[in-house]
Amino acid sequence: MKLVQAIIKPFKLDDVRDALAKVGVEGLTVTEAKGYGRQKGHTEVYRGAEYEVDLLPKTLLEVVVRDDQLEPVVSTISETAQTGKIGDGKIFVYEVEQVIRIRTGEEGEAAI
Repeated sequence: MKLVQAIIKPFKLDDVRDALAKVGVEGLTVTEAKGYGRQKGHTEVYRGAEYEVDLLPKTLLEVVVRDDQLEPVVSTISETAQTGKIGDGKIFVYEVEQVIRIRTGEEGEAAI
């Protein structure tokens, strides 16, 4: 099993969630986050005063999948979240040793 973490632009969340449902993802976790990468923030103007926005709003998506689902899930996130502009985000993949569904006690892939 794998944990897929994706940092994406917030306005892409609905598109990515719908696309993941089409490839069989039944559950995911979404967290609002702030951060920056190569774009390093930007300058905004409020009531005539300029100020620097260092941390930009991002969305952190987490989904645990079976090994055979990994490639379709990663490619779906990558294709759907891409705008072609700086700050599109990143995808990280981690190994998951064990999953336990608290309600039923199911373990492993049955608990996903």
